[in-house]
Amino acid sequence: MIRRLADLWDASPLGFWLVVLACAYFLVMAVRLTIIDIRSHLLPNRIVFPSYAVGGVLLLGAAVLVFVGGPDAGLDASLFGIPGLGVLSGGGVLWLFYFLLRLVYPPGMGFGDVKLAGVLGLYLGYLGWAHVFAGTFAAFLLGGLWSLVILVSRRGTLGSAIPFGPFMLAGALVSMVLLPA
Repeated sequence: MIRRLADLWDASPLGFWLVVLACAYFLVMAVRLTIIDIRSHLLPNRIVFPSYAVGGVLLLGAAVLVFVGGPDAGLDASLFGIPGLGVLSGGGVLWLFYFLLRLVYPPGMGFGDVKLAGVLGLYLGYLGWAHVFAGTFAAFLLGGLWSLVILVSRRGTLGSAIPFGPFMLAGALVSMVLLPA
């Protein structure tokens, strides 16, 4: 995402500011949800639902502005030539993936995680499918490593519940910051 911002400024200054606002909102949302989920094992709708609107509008706006700016920018924020389709499909596919996980094993995944997955898919979908896959993989990797730490330190058992939202947010953040766009 950071590398993409530098190129985005040249392609569309307004698109740049939309993405900066979306990233700032993401950071605030991520901190709030992480603290709440660690304390209560809940991801409140009052934070998650507005995040669809805020992230979606800002990222779709940036995708359309880059698309209108022309292909010379070197940034393709479209999918199949449709600006913003990557944002929407990323959100939809990630929501569906987590919904299926919830359907298969309800005790393993809360519905708050499913709702958060759609928001993360918007952000990762803006960057591309590699980011969607990497962010999802990183979430499960980080959550699994934390579970191992808990088991090895004997602070929990195989039946212990851990909040997964912080790992989802961390995985998305790692993907956005470390992977080239």
